[in-house]
Amino acid sequence: MTSWAGRTAVEIAAAVREKRVTPREVVAEHLARIELLDARVGAFRLVRAQAALAEADALAERADLAELPLAGVPVAVKDNLPVRGESTLHGSAAHATTPAAEDHPTVARLRAAGAIVVGLTNVPELCVFGTTESAYGIARNPWDTTRTAGGSSGGSAAAVAAGLVPIALGNDGMGSLRIPAANCGLIGLKPGPDVVPRDLGGGWFGMSENGPLATTTEDARLMLAILAGAPAPEGGAGSASALRIAVSTRSPLAGVTIHHSYATAAREAGKVLATAGLEVENADPSYPLWLGQTALAHWTAGTHVDARDLDVRQLARRTRVHASIGRRTLRSVEQGDRREQLRRRLEPFFAAHDVLLTPALARRGPRAVAWHQRGWLRNVLTDTRYSPLTPVWNLTGWPALSLPFGYLSSGAPGSVQLVGAPGSEQQLLDVAAVLGAERPWQRTAPAPA
Repeated sequence: MTSWAGRTAVEIAAAVREKRVTPREVVAEHLARIELLDARVGAFRLVRAQAALAEADALAERADLAELPLAGVPVAVKDNLPVRGESTLHGSAAHATTPAAEDHPTVARLRAAGAIVVGLTNVPELCVFGTTESAYGIARNPWDTTRTAGGSSGGSAAAVAAGLVPIALGNDGMGSLRIPAANCGLIGLKPGPDVVPRDLGGGWFGMSENGPLATTTEDARLMLAILAGAPAPEGGAGSASALRIAVSTRSPLAGVTIHHSYATAAREAGKVLATAGLEVENADPSYPLWLGQTALAHWTAGTHVDARDLDVRQLARRTRVHASIGRRTLRSVEQGDRREQLRRRLEPFFAAHDVLLTPALARRGPRAVAWHQRGWLRNVLTDTRYSPLTPVWNLTGWPALSLPFGYLSSGAPGSVQLVGAPGSEQQLLDVAAVLGAERPWQRTAPAPA
């Protein structure tokens, strides 16, 4: 008997279109795996078991089933994107439990392509921090459940890495796709602006973008096309051979060091690309000293905006402090031009190089504990020390992705980050495909014995 849990989205959709398996069979297998494993992983805030099975049955009756690029593919959705008929809680008791009247446009596009939403995934409160825990649970890294899955799309990443779903939807305002993807051995892609519909509230001054979490470049490419409202890709990856790659292991944030295991992974990935025929050199972008202060100002101000209409007494202390600081930084963010200054400063680098390759993290993810019950400063310092390499690309708005590369001494996946100029999403996926072909990774974490 063929098992569909753990297969790629491309494989599942092809089998459903060809009627080698029914949507119900696929969804039921994934629901059974969720029931078996998720108590250990903590990926889901809500599992839509009965609704997902009913939607799978309805999908099987669609006249266009044979044309759907995601026919019968189970998908998880981050719990800050509305799913029709379900409450959107943003990891917080302060949010209303009123069911959403409509799907977010990204969810609607996935469903129109044939995907089945099996559940909503855990997030840190208001999706603020780089670890995922709240009153609704702790999302753990399936490769090492003593460690965080990362944040804020930690539940979505944990679901994919554990094989509970083949793909998941998340978003990235300061690294919230790339951080958990790096922890959990996945591809996490933050597209540039105006590629995928953003959050309905504007998304942290336009810094937050919705995007895919996947185990293969093929699945990530397919999901990105659907989210962007573009035709499904045909014929696989393009050519990366003419691209100019810059390798940098320098931290964008002054005073934050990169652990040698992650720096070594980036250098080794550069060597692999050079051997594959790409033009590779070591080169560091000119990061300004004020970058850390600017990132913190935008991070806190975005939280203040998100919390303005909520009862702050129902927020965790770390979130209240973050939002309170953001109230004082909001004016400088709204009236300042630091983001434009940063873009102008970095544009010459990307005129000379097509893709920047860096470590994805500075060190392994912290312990999976109740960080939402710990102090604000401890949270901020922990997040900054382990993930200083992602926020800069939210400030510029440029595309960036993380992907697995190598393994840490613990046996968990290593990871690197690829960054490009506006419009380079497909180039980044092409480079990722080269690395995946030369250094294949294990797609999901081993199931517990």
